[in-house]
Amino acid sequence: MKFNKQQWSWIFYDWANSGYGIIVTTAVLPVYFKAVAQSNGVTPANATAYWGYANSIGTLLVSILAPVLGALADYPHAKKRMLNIFSTLGMVMTLGLSVAPTSAWKWLLGIYILSIIGYSGGNLFYDSFLTDVAPNDQMDRLSSYGYGFGYLGGVLAFILFLVLQLTSGFGLLSSYGVARSSFVLAAVWWIIFYVPLLRNVHQKYALAPSAHPVRSSFQRVWSTLKHIRNYRAAAWFLVAYFFYIDGVDTIFTMATSIGMDMGITTTTLMLVLLVVQLVAFPFSLLYGWLANKTSTRAGILLGILIYLGICLYALRLTTATDFWILAVLVGTSQGGIQALSRSYFGRLIPKTSGSEFFGFYNILGKFSAVMGPVLVGIVTQMTGKSTIGAASLSILFVIGLAIFLALPHLNQNKSV
Repeated sequence: MKFNKQQWSWIFYDWANSGYGIIVTTAVLPVYFKAVAQSNGVTPANATAYWGYANSIGTLLVSILAPVLGALADYPHAKKRMLNIFSTLGMVMTLGLSVAPTSAWKWLLGIYILSIIGYSGGNLFYDSFLTDVAPNDQMDRLSSYGYGFGYLGGVLAFILFLVLQLTSGFGLLSSYGVARSSFVLAAVWWIIFYVPLLRNVHQKYALAPSAHPVRSSFQRVWSTLKHIRNYRAAAWFLVAYFFYIDGVDTIFTMATSIGMDMGITTTTLMLVLLVVQLVAFPFSLLYGWLANKTSTRAGILLGILIYLGICLYALRLTTATDFWILAVLVGTSQGGIQALSRSYFGRLIPKTSGSEFFGFYNILGKFSAVMGPVLVGIVTQMTGKSTIGAASLSILFVIGLAIFLALPHLNQNKSV
């Protein structure tokens, strides 16, 4: 299957903001912030707490507003405008991280919160553009390529950062200087590879213009909630998605803690992160191919079953080799299950209200990140073993699987 210029341009937005995802939120800023905060008298425990609060605040603000922001973007020419606003906010604030004084840790945290809002909001409108750039029979492959190339872009950006890190900026930078340069790298990466979407991707589906779009958007969201029975398949899919994607996200976010409990070094954990991204690239594309040959439903079911196996495998984690096997298994299905979930949902919803519905998709995807870590924490404390805590996530996958199996079979070319 060949993609046209508009579709490739859409794919490369995932490549564009992947540098932010791996460099800013995962690898560099958490460590940099803790170092800056502690050098200004903040205790390690408080630094960790403040970092958690910042992530929650930024994500929560976007999640709460997502359906209304999405509804507003469903009017003519509004989707690109909203994407530009949030992406620009994310890019500028990422650059801002590089110039925040090391004596002003609160400013650093505030800038990061604004960058999260830009990043999360941009992803909402990027996801909703899927219905504009692909007919139903191409959604699986296109969504999978988006995730796959996003992982590949993240790997390349991360390798550039590692070059800076290992050479101390070719002998010119301190550790703080390397961190600040990595934020510039993430922002410039985002800016450069955003240009194709900016030039070539256009909104195809839209509602009739409204004289009062903001008020009308609130009214539409309320009307959708009141008449949710009219979208029964989409609503029940979101419930299933809420459970299984919580397990997916939790396994990824808790893997570092589990690895540290096993005595795996920080350097090895960084290498594991890189390998997971590399593995995820071809396997995301493979999931798209599989869905095209069989069905989106089959691909999602395969992903859920593999994650169930990952949870059970966690029970036998004892060596570094076991941890590497677990990481590779995560890489095989992490991108695929997310990509096919996005395309499956894209075929369930009315295209003229795509952004509004992807707002609900966004909010459930973000809120799902609460239950899994709590479950892992409680079980780990009760048993004294984080591996058993990870295995407890199988409950979420079983619930998600049961609900998903009850959904009607989806025609690959038409909405339910």
